[in-house]
Amino acid sequence: MTHLLNEWSSLPFAFGGAAVSGEGGGYGFGKVSDPQGLLDRALDLGITLYDTAPIYGFGQSEVEFSQFFKRHKAKREKLRVVSKSGVHWHSSKRVDMTNDPKVTSKMLEESLKRLKTEYIDLYMIHWPDANVDIRYPLEVLAKAKEQGKILEVGLCNTHIDDLKAAGEVVPVKVVQSQHNIYDQPPQDVIDYILEKNLSFMAWGPFDKGILTGRVTKKREQAKDYDEEDCRKSAPWWNQKDIISKCEKLGFYCEFAKEKELELPELALSYVLSPNWSHVALLGAKTIADLEKAVHSRLVTLSSDEREEIQKQCRP
Repeated sequence: MTHLLNEWSSLPFAFGGAAVSGEGGGYGFGKVSDPQGLLDRALDLGITLYDTAPIYGFGQSEVEFSQFFKRHKAKREKLRVVSKSGVHWHSSKRVDMTNDPKVTSKMLEESLKRLKTEYIDLYMIHWPDANVDIRYPLEVLAKAKEQGKILEVGLCNTHIDDLKAAGEVVPVKVVQSQHNIYDQPPQDVIDYILEKNLSFMAWGPFDKGILTGRVTKKREQAKDYDEEDCRKSAPWWNQKDIISKCEKLGFYCEFAKEKELELPELALSYVLSPNWSHVALLGAKTIADLEKAVHSRLVTLSSDEREEIQKQCRP
């Protein structure tokens, strides 16, 4: 059965906009020497789906995307852009995570202006907000969809209660969550995706570098990351967790070798093997890394093979 993302992209990949957030701050991974060249190469490689959010570089990622879309204006109908609301910030750059409908409306309008586009193909609520009923911001998005400002609606990092409530307001076509060897969405969310025939987009297939082999136990947060790299100071980039994950890499490398794969290829194969997972976000910062990811040898892992891999992550 065809899914929305399969219709929008002939490849099981999307470009992750946090990679071109540059020196903007917010959620990003450091300087990029030629963001426009990187985006151009993504298009050359056949990528037509581009994911961003205002928090990526405090708007810088969306600005980079706007320049890219302007230069490829003739192809705009084939290029699909994803953006989000919910992770806002104040003038002091203090981040505020809220799904207040007024903020949702404001963030949508700001993204349209930064992207310099009349519509956003897929607009998503970035994170759940325990203080706001998900139906309120979705009423804003339902109206925006009627006005043609967005084409489709999705939820990121969501849970089953929000997914079910969302359906009372507007059709949700895409779910986006972290999915990699170490993490995946809750089983009830996966079951709902299958039941409703939704598209799924995986962020963090390499777990921010761990599953490429570049993040090691000796790489220290305080001194081994660029000033603009959010991993330098983020509380979620915990050295104890990183060490624990790195200690399992030997098993994954051997598993990959048996399948005649490199570690990153195993990571992508793991993410894309389930029938509920359709697209993986590639947050490459260099053309070489992007090319290597797109040209990855992918294999379909059986449920038993995935289970064997998952066992390594359990206490």
